[in-house]
Amino acid sequence: MATLTQSYVHGASDVPLIGETIGAHFDAAAARWGERDALVVRHQSIRWTYGELKARVDAFAAGLLALGLEAGDRVGIWSPNNSEWVVTQFATAKAGLILVNINPAYRLSELDYALNKVGCKALITADHFKTSDYVGMLRELAPEIDRSAPGRLQSRRLPTLAALIRIGSDEQRGFFRFDDILDAGGERHKAALEALAPKLQFDDPINIQFTSGTTGMPKGATLTHHNILNNGFFIGEAQKLGDRDRVCIPVPLYHCFGMVLGNLACITHGAAMVYPSEGFEPLATLEAVAAERCTALYGVPTMFIAELGHADFKRFDLSSLRTGIMAGSPCPIEVMKRCVSEMNMSEVTIAYGMTETSPVSTQTSADDPLERRVATVGRVHPHVEIKIVDSDGRIVAPGQPGELCTRGYSVMLGYWDDAEKTAEAIDRAGWMHTGDLATLDAEGYCNIVGRIKDMVIRGGENVYPREIEEFLFRHPKVEAVQVVGLPDVKYGEELCAWIKLKPGENATEDEIRGFCKGQIAHYKIPRYVKFVDAFPMTVTGKVQKFMMREHMVKELGLTEQKTA
Repeated sequence: MATLTQSYVHGASDVPLIGETIGAHFDAAAARWGERDALVVRHQSIRWTYGELKARVDAFAAGLLALGLEAGDRVGIWSPNNSEWVVTQFATAKAGLILVNINPAYRLSELDYALNKVGCKALITADHFKTSDYVGMLRELAPEIDRSAPGRLQSRRLPTLAALIRIGSDEQRGFFRFDDILDAGGERHKAALEALAPKLQFDDPINIQFTSGTTGMPKGATLTHHNILNNGFFIGEAQKLGDRDRVCIPVPLYHCFGMVLGNLACITHGAAMVYPSEGFEPLATLEAVAAERCTALYGVPTMFIAELGHADFKRFDLSSLRTGIMAGSPCPIEVMKRCVSEMNMSEVTIAYGMTETSPVSTQTSADDPLERRVATVGRVHPHVEIKIVDSDGRIVAPGQPGELCTRGYSVMLGYWDDAEKTAEAIDRAGWMHTGDLATLDAEGYCNIVGRIKDMVIRGGENVYPREIEEFLFRHPKVEAVQVVGLPDVKYGEELCAWIKLKPGENATEDEIRGFCKGQIAHYKIPRYVKFVDAFPMTVTGKVQKFMMREHMVKELGLTEQKTA
Protein backbone atom coordinates (compact mmCIF):
# COMPACT_ATOMS: atom_id res chain seq x y z
CA MET A 1 0.00 0.00 0.00
CA ALA A 2 1.25 3.48 -0.91
CA THR A 3 2.17 5.85 1.90
CA LEU A 4 -0.79 8.07 2.78
CA THR A 5 -0.57 11.81 2.37
CA GLN A 6 -3.92 12.38 4.07
CA SER A 7 -6.20 10.33 6.33
CA TYR A 8 -8.33 8.78 3.60
CA VAL A 9 -8.32 5.16 2.44
CA HIS A 10 -10.40 3.16 -0.01
CA GLY A 11 -10.60 -0.62 0.23
CA ALA A 12 -10.04 -1.29 -3.46
CA SER A 13 -10.64 -4.96 -4.28
CA ASP A 14 -10.81 -7.25 -7.27
CA VAL A 15 -13.19 -9.51 -5.32
CA PRO A 16 -16.70 -8.39 -6.32
CA LEU A 17 -19.54 -7.70 -3.93
CA ILE A 18 -22.20 -10.42 -3.68
CA GLY A 19 -25.20 -9.26 -5.68
CA GLU A 20 -27.93 -11.51 -4.31
CA THR A 21 -30.24 -11.87 -1.33
CA ILE A 22 -29.38 -13.77 1.83
CA GLY A 23 -31.97 -16.41 0.90
CA ALA A 24 -30.51 -17.04 -2.55
CA HIS A 25 -26.97 -17.19 -1.17
CA PHE A 26 -28.01 -19.52 1.64
CA ASP A 27 -29.67 -21.89 -0.86
CA ALA A 28 -26.49 -21.95 -2.94
CA ALA A 29 -24.42 -22.70 0.17
CA ALA A 30 -26.74 -25.58 1.11
CA ALA A 31 -26.48 -27.00 -2.41
CA ARG A 32 -22.69 -26.76 -2.37
CA TRP A 33 -22.01 -28.01 1.17
CA GLY A 34 -25.17 -30.01 1.86
CA GLU A 35 -23.46 -32.87 3.72
CA ARG A 36 -21.10 -30.75 5.79
CA ASP A 37 -21.82 -29.59 9.34
CA ALA A 38 -23.64 -26.26 9.37
CA LEU A 39 -24.80 -25.90 12.96
CA VAL A 40 -23.75 -27.44 16.27
CA VAL A 41 -25.69 -26.29 19.35
CA ARG A 42 -24.18 -28.08 22.30
CA HIS A 43 -26.73 -27.07 24.93
CA GLN A 44 -29.54 -28.40 22.71
CA SER A 45 -27.63 -31.51 21.51
CA ILE A 46 -28.17 -30.41 17.91
CA ARG A 47 -25.89 -31.19 14.98
CA TRP A 48 -27.29 -30.29 11.55
CA THR A 49 -25.76 -30.39 8.10
CA TYR A 50 -26.34 -27.56 5.65
CA GLY A 51 -29.00 -29.70 3.98
CA GLU A 52 -30.79 -30.33 7.27
CA LEU A 53 -30.63 -26.68 8.25
CA LYS A 54 -32.07 -25.65 4.88
CA ALA A 55 -35.04 -28.02 5.29
CA ARG A 56 -35.94 -26.38 8.62
CA VAL A 57 -35.40 -22.87 7.28
CA ASP A 58 -37.70 -23.51 4.33
CA ALA A 59 -40.38 -25.08 6.52
CA PHE A 60 -40.32 -22.19 8.99
CA ALA A 61 -40.37 -19.58 6.22
CA ALA A 62 -43.46 -21.26 4.69
CA GLY A 63 -45.04 -21.36 8.16
CA LEU A 64 -44.53 -17.62 8.60
CA LEU A 65 -46.31 -17.02 5.30
CA ALA A 66 -49.11 -19.30 6.51
CA LEU A 67 -49.60 -16.90 9.44
CA GLY A 68 -50.46 -14.21 6.90
CA LEU A 69 -47.19 -12.32 7.19
CA GLU A 70 -46.08 -10.50 4.05
CA ALA A 71 -42.77 -9.21 2.73
CA GLY A 72 -41.79 -6.07 4.62
CA ASP A 73 -43.60 -7.02 7.84
CA ARG A 74 -41.52 -6.88 11.01
CA VAL A 75 -40.89 -10.01 13.07
CA GLY A 76 -39.16 -9.64 16.44
CA ILE A 77 -36.97 -12.24 18.10
CA TRP A 78 -36.31 -12.07 21.85
CA SER A 79 -34.13 -14.98 22.80
CA PRO A 80 -30.65 -16.08 23.82
CA ASN A 81 -28.56 -18.21 21.43
CA ASN A 82 -30.21 -21.38 20.15
CA SER A 83 -31.02 -23.25 16.95
CA GLU A 84 -34.39 -21.49 16.65
CA TRP A 85 -32.58 -18.14 16.38
CA VAL A 86 -30.59 -19.33 13.35
CA VAL A 87 -33.63 -20.86 11.66
CA THR A 88 -35.51 -17.60 12.20
CA GLN A 89 -32.66 -15.49 10.81
CA PHE A 90 -32.57 -17.28 7.48
CA ALA A 91 -36.32 -18.02 7.26
CA THR A 92 -37.30 -14.37 7.66
CA ALA A 93 -34.75 -13.41 5.00
CA LYS A 94 -36.21 -15.96 2.58
CA ALA A 95 -39.76 -14.72 3.28
CA GLY A 96 -38.78 -11.06 2.80
CA LEU A 97 -39.64 -10.27 6.42
CA ILE A 98 -37.65 -7.77 8.47
CA LEU A 99 -36.08 -9.45 11.49
CA VAL A 100 -36.06 -7.21 14.57
CA ASN A 101 -33.34 -8.18 17.05
CA ILE A 102 -34.41 -7.61 20.64
CA ASN A 103 -31.71 -7.72 23.30
CA PRO A 104 -32.31 -10.68 25.66
CA ALA A 105 -31.49 -8.35 28.57
CA TYR A 106 -34.32 -5.92 27.74
CA ARG A 107 -36.98 -5.40 30.38
CA LEU A 108 -40.50 -3.99 30.26
CA SER A 109 -40.03 -0.39 29.14
CA GLU A 110 -37.39 -1.32 26.56
CA LEU A 111 -39.46 -4.16 25.10
CA ASP A 112 -42.56 -1.96 24.93
CA TYR A 113 -40.59 0.71 23.08
CA ALA A 114 -38.90 -1.66 20.61
CA LEU A 115 -42.05 -3.54 19.58
CA ASN A 116 -44.04 -0.36 19.05
CA LYS A 117 -41.29 1.70 17.41
CA VAL A 118 -41.04 -0.63 14.41
CA GLY A 119 -44.55 -2.09 14.55
CA CYS A 120 -43.79 -5.79 15.00
CA LYS A 121 -46.61 -8.06 13.77
CA ALA A 122 -45.09 -11.22 15.24
CA LEU A 123 -42.69 -11.97 18.06
CA ILE A 124 -40.64 -15.13 18.54
CA THR A 125 -39.67 -15.45 22.19
CA ALA A 126 -37.87 -17.76 24.54
CA ASP A 127 -39.70 -18.75 27.71
CA HIS A 128 -37.05 -17.35 30.02
CA PHE A 129 -33.32 -16.73 30.29
CA LYS A 130 -31.35 -16.21 33.49
CA THR A 131 -33.43 -13.78 35.58
CA SER A 132 -35.66 -12.74 32.67
CA ASP A 133 -39.18 -14.22 32.54
CA TYR A 134 -40.02 -13.31 28.94
CA VAL A 135 -43.51 -14.80 28.91
CA GLY A 136 -44.29 -13.14 32.24
CA MET A 137 -43.13 -9.74 30.98
CA LEU A 138 -45.21 -10.10 27.82
CA ARG A 139 -48.27 -10.94 29.89
CA GLU A 140 -47.63 -7.87 32.02
CA LEU A 141 -47.48 -5.66 28.93
CA ALA A 142 -50.36 -7.43 27.20
CA PRO A 143 -52.73 -9.13 29.67
CA GLU A 144 -55.02 -9.78 26.68
CA ILE A 145 -52.74 -12.73 25.79
CA ASP A 146 -54.57 -15.03 28.18
CA ARG A 147 -57.87 -14.30 26.42
CA SER A 148 -56.51 -14.60 22.88
CA ALA A 149 -56.26 -17.45 20.44
CA PRO A 150 -52.75 -17.85 18.97
CA GLY A 151 -52.19 -15.34 16.18
CA ARG A 152 -55.16 -13.18 17.18
CA LEU A 153 -53.74 -10.94 19.88
CA GLN A 154 -55.37 -7.53 20.18
CA SER A 155 -53.44 -5.56 22.77
CA ARG A 156 -53.97 -1.98 23.85
CA ARG A 157 -50.26 -1.39 24.60
CA LEU A 158 -48.92 -3.44 21.68
CA PRO A 159 -51.44 -2.64 18.93
CA THR A 160 -49.55 -4.05 15.92
CA LEU A 161 -48.56 -7.34 17.56
CA ALA A 162 -50.80 -10.23 16.47
CA ALA A 163 -48.78 -13.45 16.70
CA LEU A 164 -46.64 -14.73 19.56
CA ILE A 165 -44.40 -17.73 18.87
CA ARG A 166 -42.83 -19.38 21.90
CA ILE A 167 -39.67 -21.48 21.85
CA GLY A 168 -40.60 -24.56 23.87
CA SER A 169 -42.58 -27.78 23.62
CA ASP A 170 -45.45 -27.22 26.08
CA GLU A 171 -48.58 -25.30 25.11
CA GLN A 172 -49.45 -21.90 26.60
CA ARG A 173 -52.58 -19.86 26.06
CA GLY A 174 -52.16 -17.21 23.38
CA PHE A 175 -48.86 -18.59 22.01
CA PHE A 176 -47.94 -20.74 19.04
CA ARG A 177 -45.14 -23.19 19.66
CA PHE A 178 -42.11 -22.77 17.40
CA ASP A 179 -42.66 -26.28 16.04
CA ASP A 180 -46.28 -25.38 15.18
CA ILE A 181 -44.94 -22.86 12.66
CA LEU A 182 -42.51 -25.42 11.25
CA ASP A 183 -45.54 -27.59 10.48
CA ALA A 184 -47.95 -24.83 9.41
CA GLY A 185 -46.87 -24.29 5.81
CA GLY A 186 -48.71 -26.26 3.14
CA GLU A 187 -47.80 -26.81 -0.49
CA ARG A 188 -49.28 -23.46 -1.53
CA HIS A 189 -47.16 -21.65 1.05
CA LYS A 190 -44.04 -23.46 -0.16
CA ALA A 191 -44.94 -22.50 -3.72
CA ALA A 192 -45.50 -18.89 -2.63
CA LEU A 193 -42.08 -18.89 -0.98
CA GLU A 194 -40.46 -20.13 -4.19
CA ALA A 195 -42.32 -17.54 -6.27
CA LEU A 196 -41.28 -14.78 -3.88
CA ALA A 197 -37.53 -15.43 -4.16
CA PRO A 198 -36.90 -13.70 -7.53
CA LYS A 199 -39.00 -10.70 -6.49
CA LEU A 200 -36.90 -9.89 -3.43
CA GLN A 201 -34.10 -7.38 -4.00
CA PHE A 202 -30.77 -7.32 -2.20
CA ASP A 203 -31.27 -3.66 -1.27
CA ASP A 204 -34.49 -4.50 0.60
CA PRO A 205 -34.39 -3.94 4.38
CA ILE A 206 -34.02 -7.26 6.15
CA ASN A 207 -32.88 -6.51 9.70
CA ILE A 208 -33.43 -3.89 12.41
CA GLN A 209 -30.98 -3.68 15.30
CA PHE A 210 -31.49 -1.25 18.14
CA THR A 211 -28.59 0.96 19.10
CA SER A 212 -28.85 3.43 21.94
CA GLY A 213 -28.37 7.08 21.15
CA THR A 214 -27.25 10.15 23.04
CA THR A 215 -30.84 11.43 22.84
CA GLY A 216 -31.94 8.58 25.08
CA MET A 217 -34.23 6.12 23.35
CA PRO A 218 -32.72 3.38 21.16
CA LYS A 219 -32.69 3.90 17.41
CA GLY A 220 -33.49 1.12 14.93
CA ALA A 221 -30.56 0.75 12.54
CA THR A 222 -32.11 -0.67 9.36
CA LEU A 223 -29.88 -3.03 7.37
CA THR A 224 -30.25 -4.73 3.98
CA HIS A 225 -29.34 -8.12 2.55
CA HIS A 226 -26.49 -6.36 0.71
CA ASN A 227 -25.20 -4.70 3.89
CA ILE A 228 -24.83 -7.72 6.12
CA LEU A 229 -24.28 -10.54 3.62
CA ASN A 230 -21.25 -8.81 2.09
CA ASN A 231 -19.90 -7.71 5.45
CA GLY A 232 -20.12 -11.29 6.70
CA PHE A 233 -18.30 -12.54 3.60
CA PHE A 234 -15.37 -10.14 3.88
CA ILE A 235 -15.10 -10.75 7.63
CA GLY A 236 -14.66 -14.43 6.80
CA GLU A 237 -12.12 -13.59 4.10
CA ALA A 238 -9.96 -11.70 6.62
CA GLN A 239 -9.81 -14.88 8.72
CA LYS A 240 -9.23 -17.08 5.65
CA LEU A 241 -12.26 -19.18 6.53
CA GLY A 242 -13.05 -22.25 4.45
CA ASP A 243 -15.43 -25.20 4.46
CA ARG A 244 -13.30 -27.11 6.98
CA ASP A 245 -13.37 -24.34 9.57
CA ARG A 246 -15.47 -24.60 12.71
CA VAL A 247 -16.27 -21.28 14.37
CA CYS A 248 -17.06 -21.15 18.09
CA ILE A 249 -19.67 -18.40 18.62
CA PRO A 250 -20.24 -17.59 22.32
CA VAL A 251 -21.24 -14.00 21.46
CA PRO A 252 -24.95 -13.07 21.32
CA LEU A 253 -26.89 -13.57 18.11
CA TYR A 254 -29.10 -10.50 18.67
CA HIS A 255 -25.95 -8.43 18.04
CA CYS A 256 -24.09 -8.10 14.73
CA PHE A 257 -21.18 -9.98 16.32
CA GLY A 258 -23.21 -13.18 16.41
CA MET A 259 -25.48 -12.97 13.39
CA VAL A 260 -23.08 -11.28 10.92
CA LEU A 261 -19.48 -11.93 12.03
CA GLY A 262 -20.66 -15.37 13.16
CA ASN A 263 -23.49 -16.81 11.09
CA LEU A 264 -23.04 -14.93 7.81
CA ALA A 265 -19.25 -15.29 7.78
CA CYS A 266 -19.82 -19.05 8.17
CA ILE A 267 -22.50 -19.63 5.55
CA THR A 268 -20.59 -17.61 2.94
CA HIS A 269 -17.62 -19.96 3.40
CA GLY A 270 -19.23 -23.30 4.21
CA ALA A 271 -17.90 -23.24 7.77
CA ALA A 272 -19.69 -24.73 10.77
CA MET A 273 -21.39 -22.52 13.38
CA VAL A 274 -20.77 -23.84 16.91
CA TYR A 275 -22.77 -22.47 19.88
CA PRO A 276 -21.40 -23.54 23.25
CA SER A 277 -24.28 -22.27 25.42
CA GLU A 278 -27.34 -19.97 25.58
CA GLY A 279 -25.31 -17.12 27.02
CA PHE A 280 -21.60 -16.78 27.55
CA GLU A 281 -20.05 -19.31 29.94
CA PRO A 282 -16.24 -19.58 29.88
CA LEU A 283 -16.17 -23.27 30.80
CA ALA A 284 -18.78 -24.20 28.16
CA THR A 285 -16.80 -22.22 25.57
CA LEU A 286 -13.54 -23.99 26.37
CA GLU A 287 -15.32 -27.35 26.31
CA ALA A 288 -16.86 -26.58 22.92
CA VAL A 289 -13.55 -25.53 21.35
CA ALA A 290 -11.84 -28.70 22.58
CA ALA A 291 -14.65 -31.17 21.84
CA GLU A 292 -15.60 -29.76 18.43
CA ARG A 293 -12.01 -29.01 17.37
CA CYS A 294 -12.94 -25.43 16.59
CA THR A 295 -10.53 -23.50 14.39
CA ALA A 296 -11.85 -20.03 15.24
CA LEU A 297 -13.13 -18.41 18.44
CA TYR A 298 -15.00 -15.14 18.85
CA GLY A 299 -15.42 -12.85 21.82
CA VAL A 300 -15.23 -9.44 23.41
CA PRO A 301 -12.13 -8.91 25.55
CA THR A 302 -13.93 -9.79 28.80
CA MET A 303 -14.79 -13.22 27.37
CA PHE A 304 -11.20 -14.02 26.50
CA ILE A 305 -10.09 -12.76 29.92
CA ALA A 306 -12.60 -15.10 31.59
CA GLU A 307 -11.45 -18.07 29.50
CA LEU A 308 -7.76 -17.45 30.10
CA GLY A 309 -8.41 -17.00 33.80
CA HIS A 310 -10.59 -20.08 34.28
CA ALA A 311 -9.29 -22.54 36.88
CA ASP A 312 -9.50 -25.43 34.38
CA PHE A 313 -8.02 -23.54 31.41
CA LYS A 314 -4.84 -25.61 31.19
CA ARG A 315 -6.65 -28.95 30.94
CA PHE A 316 -8.23 -28.12 27.57
CA ASP A 317 -6.60 -28.98 24.25
CA LEU A 318 -6.99 -25.81 22.17
CA SER A 319 -4.47 -26.81 19.52
CA SER A 320 -7.16 -26.80 16.81
CA LEU A 321 -7.56 -23.01 17.10
CA ARG A 322 -6.03 -20.89 14.38
CA THR A 323 -7.98 -17.65 14.09
CA GLY A 324 -10.94 -15.75 15.47
CA ILE A 325 -12.09 -12.25 16.26
CA MET A 326 -11.78 -10.01 19.29
CA ALA A 327 -14.05 -6.98 19.01
CA GLY A 328 -16.86 -5.10 20.73
CA SER A 329 -14.73 -2.89 22.97
CA PRO A 330 -11.09 -1.75 23.18
CA CYS A 331 -8.83 -4.81 23.20
CA PRO A 332 -6.12 -4.94 25.87
CA ILE A 333 -2.78 -5.58 24.19
CA GLU A 334 -1.64 -8.13 26.78
CA VAL A 335 -4.84 -10.16 26.34
CA MET A 336 -4.29 -10.31 22.58
CA LYS A 337 -0.75 -11.57 23.13
CA ARG A 338 -1.98 -14.29 25.51
CA CYS A 339 -4.59 -15.43 22.97
CA VAL A 340 -1.77 -15.96 20.49
CA SER A 341 0.65 -17.66 22.90
CA GLU A 342 -1.71 -19.62 25.18
CA MET A 343 -4.76 -20.31 23.00
CA ASN A 344 -2.88 -21.05 19.76
CA MET A 345 -4.76 -18.27 17.95
CA SER A 346 -1.78 -17.32 15.79
CA GLU A 347 -4.01 -15.60 13.23
CA VAL A 348 -6.47 -13.90 15.61
CA THR A 349 -7.92 -10.65 14.24
CA ILE A 350 -9.34 -7.46 15.73
CA ALA A 351 -12.38 -5.88 14.10
CA TYR A 352 -13.81 -2.39 14.48
CA GLY A 353 -17.22 -1.16 13.47
CA MET A 354 -20.69 -0.19 14.57
CA THR A 355 -24.19 -1.57 14.06
CA GLU A 356 -24.97 1.19 11.56
CA THR A 357 -22.17 -0.08 9.27
CA SER A 358 -23.19 -3.74 9.24
CA PRO A 359 -20.89 -3.65 11.38
CA VAL A 360 -17.20 -3.99 10.41
CA SER A 361 -15.27 -1.18 8.70
CA THR A 362 -11.69 -2.16 9.57
CA GLN A 363 -10.08 -5.45 10.52
CA THR A 364 -6.66 -6.88 10.99
CA SER A 365 -5.85 -9.84 8.77
CA ALA A 366 -4.00 -13.08 9.25
CA ASP A 367 -1.16 -11.63 7.14
CA ASP A 368 -0.58 -8.57 9.31
CA PRO A 369 2.49 -8.53 11.57
CA LEU A 370 1.70 -9.49 15.16
CA GLU A 371 2.45 -6.01 16.48
CA ARG A 372 -0.11 -4.56 14.06
CA ARG A 373 -2.67 -7.17 15.07
CA VAL A 374 -2.35 -6.50 18.77
CA ALA A 375 -1.99 -2.71 18.66
CA THR A 376 -4.40 -1.49 15.93
CA VAL A 377 -7.88 -2.25 14.59
CA GLY A 378 -6.46 -3.03 11.17
CA ARG A 379 -7.03 -1.56 7.76
CA VAL A 380 -10.11 -0.62 5.80
CA HIS A 381 -12.36 -3.46 4.58
CA PRO A 382 -12.78 -4.14 0.85
CA HIS A 383 -15.24 -1.83 -0.94
CA VAL A 384 -15.33 0.56 2.04
CA GLU A 385 -13.96 4.10 2.36
CA ILE A 386 -12.67 5.73 5.54
CA LYS A 387 -11.63 9.29 6.27
CA ILE A 388 -10.59 11.02 9.47
CA VAL A 389 -11.86 14.61 9.76
CA ASP A 390 -11.46 17.55 12.12
CA SER A 391 -14.31 19.48 13.73
CA ASP A 392 -14.76 21.46 10.49
CA GLY A 393 -15.12 18.28 8.42
CA ARG A 394 -11.71 18.58 6.76
CA ILE A 395 -9.54 15.50 6.27
CA VAL A 396 -6.57 15.53 8.65
CA ALA A 397 -2.98 14.45 8.03
CA PRO A 398 -1.88 10.85 8.78
CA GLY A 399 -1.39 10.33 12.49
CA GLN A 400 -3.63 13.22 13.46
CA PRO A 401 -6.77 12.37 15.48
CA GLY A 402 -10.23 13.23 14.26
CA GLU A 403 -13.67 11.74 13.77
CA LEU A 404 -13.76 8.48 11.83
CA CYS A 405 -16.25 8.54 8.95
CA THR A 406 -17.04 5.59 6.71
CA ARG A 407 -18.83 5.17 3.39
CA GLY A 408 -19.78 2.28 1.14
CA TYR A 409 -22.08 -0.72 0.72
CA SER A 410 -22.07 -1.34 4.48
CA VAL A 411 -23.77 1.91 5.58
CA MET A 412 -27.31 1.30 6.83
CA LEU A 413 -30.42 2.56 5.04
CA GLY A 414 -31.09 4.73 8.08
CA TYR A 415 -32.77 4.69 11.47
CA TRP A 416 -36.27 3.24 11.25
CA ASP A 417 -38.89 6.00 11.09
CA ASP A 418 -36.42 8.68 12.18
CA ALA A 419 -35.31 10.86 9.28
CA GLU A 420 -33.92 13.52 11.61
CA LYS A 421 -31.51 11.20 13.42
CA THR A 422 -30.57 9.55 10.12
CA ALA A 423 -29.60 12.92 8.66
CA GLU A 424 -27.49 13.65 11.74
CA ALA A 425 -25.57 10.40 11.28
CA ILE A 426 -25.22 10.18 7.47
CA ASP A 427 -24.25 13.35 5.63
CA ARG A 428 -25.23 14.44 2.12
CA ALA A 429 -22.22 12.68 0.60
CA GLY A 430 -23.16 9.36 2.20
CA TRP A 431 -20.55 9.37 4.98
CA MET A 432 -21.54 7.72 8.25
CA HIS A 433 -20.19 9.80 11.13
CA THR A 434 -19.21 7.31 13.81
CA GLY A 435 -18.55 9.68 16.70
CA ASP A 436 -15.28 7.83 17.36
CA LEU A 437 -11.94 9.60 17.49
CA ALA A 438 -9.34 7.75 15.44
CA THR A 439 -6.04 8.02 13.61
CA LEU A 440 -4.77 6.50 10.38
CA ASP A 441 -1.04 5.95 10.11
CA ALA A 442 0.96 6.30 6.90
CA GLU A 443 0.30 2.64 6.00
CA GLY A 444 -3.44 2.88 6.56
CA TYR A 445 -3.68 1.12 9.92
CA CYS A 446 -6.40 2.54 12.13
CA ASN A 447 -6.33 3.25 15.86
CA ILE A 448 -9.35 4.23 17.94
CA VAL A 449 -8.16 6.86 20.40
CA GLY A 450 -11.35 8.01 22.06
CA ARG A 451 -15.00 8.90 21.59
CA ILE A 452 -16.59 12.19 20.68
CA LYS A 453 -19.84 11.07 22.21
CA ASP A 454 -19.84 9.92 25.80
CA MET A 455 -20.73 6.34 24.99
CA VAL A 456 -19.70 3.74 27.56
CA ILE A 457 -18.72 0.24 26.42
CA ARG A 458 -19.38 -2.26 29.21
CA GLY A 459 -18.35 -5.81 28.37
CA GLY A 460 -19.00 -5.23 24.68
CA GLU A 461 -22.41 -3.59 25.24
CA ASN A 462 -22.76 0.00 24.06
CA VAL A 463 -24.41 2.13 26.74
CA TYR A 464 -25.23 5.79 26.26
CA PRO A 465 -25.35 7.77 29.54
CA ARG A 466 -28.16 10.00 28.29
CA GLU A 467 -30.53 7.02 28.15
CA ILE A 468 -29.74 6.08 31.76
CA GLU A 469 -30.01 9.70 32.86
CA GLU A 470 -33.44 10.05 31.32
CA PHE A 471 -34.62 6.89 33.06
CA LEU A 472 -33.27 7.98 36.47
CA PHE A 473 -35.00 11.33 36.06
CA ARG A 474 -38.24 9.39 36.51
CA HIS A 475 -37.34 8.68 40.14
CA PRO A 476 -39.51 10.99 42.27
CA LYS A 477 -36.57 12.01 44.51
CA VAL A 478 -34.11 12.84 41.72
CA GLU A 479 -33.61 16.46 40.74
CA ALA A 480 -30.63 16.04 38.43
CA VAL A 481 -28.38 13.19 37.32
CA GLN A 482 -25.23 12.72 35.26
CA VAL A 483 -23.80 9.34 34.23
CA VAL A 484 -20.20 8.60 33.23
CA GLY A 485 -18.12 5.51 32.52
CA LEU A 486 -15.32 4.46 34.84
CA PRO A 487 -12.47 2.05 34.04
CA ASP A 488 -13.05 -1.55 35.14
CA VAL A 489 -10.67 -4.51 34.99
CA LYS A 490 -13.38 -7.05 34.14
CA TYR A 491 -15.81 -5.17 31.89
CA GLY A 492 -13.61 -2.43 30.46
CA GLU A 493 -15.96 0.22 31.82
CA GLU A 494 -18.67 0.46 34.47
CA LEU A 495 -21.40 3.06 34.93
CA CYS A 496 -21.32 5.69 37.64
CA ALA A 497 -24.29 7.97 38.38
CA TRP A 498 -23.90 11.32 40.12
CA ILE A 499 -27.29 12.24 41.56
CA LYS A 500 -28.56 15.50 42.99
CA LEU A 501 -31.68 14.87 45.07
CA LYS A 502 -34.63 17.21 45.42
CA PRO A 503 -34.53 19.46 48.53
CA GLY A 504 -35.38 17.59 51.71
CA GLU A 505 -35.10 14.12 50.12
CA ASN A 506 -32.86 11.24 51.15
CA ALA A 507 -32.02 8.09 49.20
CA THR A 508 -29.58 5.18 49.22
CA GLU A 509 -27.52 3.56 46.49
CA ASP A 510 -29.57 0.37 46.82
CA GLU A 511 -32.79 2.36 46.40
CA ILE A 512 -31.54 3.81 43.10
CA ARG A 513 -30.45 0.39 41.81
CA GLY A 514 -33.72 -1.15 42.94
CA PHE A 515 -35.60 1.49 40.94
CA CYS A 516 -33.73 0.31 37.83
CA LYS A 517 -34.14 -3.43 38.38
CA GLY A 518 -36.64 -5.03 36.05
CA GLN A 519 -37.09 -1.81 34.07
CA ILE A 520 -33.78 -1.46 32.23
CA ALA A 521 -31.22 -4.08 31.22
CA HIS A 522 -28.86 -5.20 33.98
CA TYR A 523 -25.79 -3.84 32.21
CA LYS A 524 -27.31 -0.35 32.20
CA ILE A 525 -27.75 -0.24 35.99
CA PRO A 526 -25.01 1.96 37.51
CA ARG A 527 -22.49 0.06 39.60
CA TYR A 528 -21.49 3.26 41.40
CA VAL A 529 -23.89 5.88 42.77
CA LYS A 530 -22.68 9.16 44.31
CA PHE A 531 -25.03 11.74 45.83
CA VAL A 532 -23.83 15.29 45.24
CA ASP A 533 -24.96 18.87 45.78
CA ALA A 534 -23.66 20.08 42.41
CA PHE A 535 -21.84 19.04 39.23
CA PRO A 536 -18.58 20.49 37.89
CA MET A 537 -19.61 23.04 35.26
CA THR A 538 -18.03 25.29 32.66
CA VAL A 539 -18.65 29.01 32.75
CA THR A 540 -21.25 28.50 30.02
CA GLY A 541 -23.16 25.99 32.14
CA LYS A 542 -22.04 22.71 30.54
CA VAL A 543 -21.39 19.75 32.81
CA GLN A 544 -17.71 18.68 32.75
CA LYS A 545 -18.06 14.92 32.74
CA PHE A 546 -14.33 14.40 32.38
CA MET A 547 -13.85 16.04 35.78
CA MET A 548 -16.47 13.75 37.32
CA ARG A 549 -14.65 10.76 35.86
CA GLU A 550 -11.25 11.91 37.10
CA HIS A 551 -12.67 12.53 40.58
CA MET A 552 -14.19 9.04 40.81
CA VAL A 553 -11.09 7.30 39.45
CA LYS A 554 -9.07 8.95 42.22
CA GLU A 555 -11.69 8.46 44.95
CA LEU A 556 -12.19 4.75 44.15
CA GLY A 557 -8.54 4.03 43.39
CA LEU A 558 -9.30 2.74 39.90
CA THR A 559 -6.69 2.02 37.22
CA GLU A 560 -6.98 3.03 33.57
CA GLN A 561 -6.74 0.05 31.21
CA LYS A 562 -4.05 0.04 28.53
CA THR A 563 -5.75 -0.86 25.24
CA ALA A 564 -5.00 -1.18 21.58
